[in-house]
Amino acid sequence: MRDSSHSDQIERWARYVKSHPDWKNIHTSFIDAQFEKASSFIEKLAQTKEGQEKLVLLYKIKNVNGYPRLLDTLQEN
Repeated sequence: MRDSSHSDQIERWARYVKSHPDWKNIHTSFIDAQFEKASSFIEKLAQTKEGQEKLVLLYKIKNVNGYPRLLDTLQEN
């Protein structure tokens, strides 16, 4: 069973939503910023051979041939 802090959080969120009609736009902006930051980080990581190797492992890429830019860099070294 959940404790009272869970119920308190739900009540606080409900009050926030009622008092901030633009809450959805604020939330959407936050989520979009998170995706942009992640994408930027991946692009930066992909600029080095070591970073690309990490991406291959992280995303479990088995067909590196399907990623020509990645394959070119990995084969250079």
